[in-house]
Amino acid sequence: MKAKYSNLFKDIVNSYYDGTFEKEIEKVLSKDNLSKNDLCKVISSLCGTNITYSPNFINELKKAISSYEINHKVVNKIRHCSMDCVNSSGETVCQASCPFNAILIDKENKTTYIDNDRCTDCGFCVEACPTGSILDKVEFIPLVDLLKSELPVVAAVAPAISGQFGDTVTINQLRSAFKKIGFTDMVEVAFFADMLTLKESIEFDHYVKSETDLMITSCCCPMWVGMLKKIYDNLVKYVSPSISPMIAAGRVMKTLNSNCKVVFIGPCIAKKAEAKDKDLIGDIDFVLTFAEVKDIFDSLNIDPSKMKEDLSSEYASKGGRLYARTGGVSIAVADAIERLFPEKYKLFKAAQANGIKECKDILSKAQCGEIDANFIEGMGCIGGCVGGPKAIISTEKGRESVNSFAENSSIKVAVDSPCMKDILKKIKIDSIEDFKDENRIKIFRRNF
Repeated sequence: MKAKYSNLFKDIVNSYYDGTFEKEIEKVLSKDNLSKNDLCKVISSLCGTNITYSPNFINELKKAISSYEINHKVVNKIRHCSMDCVNSSGETVCQASCPFNAILIDKENKTTYIDNDRCTDCGFCVEACPTGSILDKVEFIPLVDLLKSELPVVAAVAPAISGQFGDTVTINQLRSAFKKIGFTDMVEVAFFADMLTLKESIEFDHYVKSETDLMITSCCCPMWVGMLKKIYDNLVKYVSPSISPMIAAGRVMKTLNSNCKVVFIGPCIAKKAEAKDKDLIGDIDFVLTFAEVKDIFDSLNIDPSKMKEDLSSEYASKGGRLYARTGGVSIAVADAIERLFPEKYKLFKAAQANGIKECKDILSKAQCGEIDANFIEGMGCIGGCVGGPKAIISTEKGRESVNSFAENSSIKVAVDSPCMKDILKKIKIDSIEDFKDENRIKIFRRNF
């Protein structure tokens, strides 16, 4: 089923680019062996909208695309399912995958449904569902017209991008590939992770005065933040008030150029939901996953491995690039603390949670004061972002690619990036001391 959705999406992309969108949708809907209601929900989701079947479906779909708004729900049940996947405990596969118990059973209709009050749009159920009955919205079609406009549109790629589009594909070839689609430029979100590494180091100096104190980093997993807010809210007081690298990328670039549109590219469905959080709306304009981008490249006959490199000076550090995998944030922050606060570095003791089960375990221990650490990092996906549901390659291969790319960085620690210092000055952050000023550092703050 997922392959069918992928092929349908490719056809939609092709038709939208070559001006045959209406004819393509008419052709798809003309297939008599498919439910029009279900099919329209699939098409609508693949176009980033929420239009249901009607005699005027195509016109309503086009109108919804042209008037796209970011504040929509990401993950939706698009059709009833038979629940043939129920296990011995009476739990469906999608229920078992949900960290927030947001999928319930409608006994009257004998199917599952999503409780929107509990759902965080993490997307775990999308990947788990064996029948393709749950989908996340794809935001590319509403973006196409923007890519064809005169506005600057920047692709902000997650650190986990290393190796996703081929073993030999370089970051500079990927920049060329994104420009071929219509993006004005491409930047590494690792660069903005470096800025947050400095902030988290300052936060550690503030939170941790002794070995028994505690800081929980808010970078960079929305699943981790969601668990803290919904389930372990009594620990929120220990959470650093920091935005994620994705949000930092959007805020900084929009501060430098208010006309700029920023599109995050990563392996995570939950990032689509993060961009729609009420206090963050407008920081990121669209979110695409690696899997979606691969389909887009395939549709438009773009092969990154054959692209000429679009060279850029080195600006992201080893630490920022390591954010892509479990333990990376801890390494980056530890290295920065060692340079900025050598005495505090002696106190630094990190612990990482890898996947939902470990996240719950480590937070439960923190609640009881049973954790032997003062800096906690959590990643909702096993392996970290490289293990995200919309990654293209295996978690192991992704981790190897990220480690290799990071190790080859000419800049090792965030504090050593001259480019970062220049950009920080442009947003009126002139020194490490300025990171202690709440007004100056407001651009990187988030209150939980």
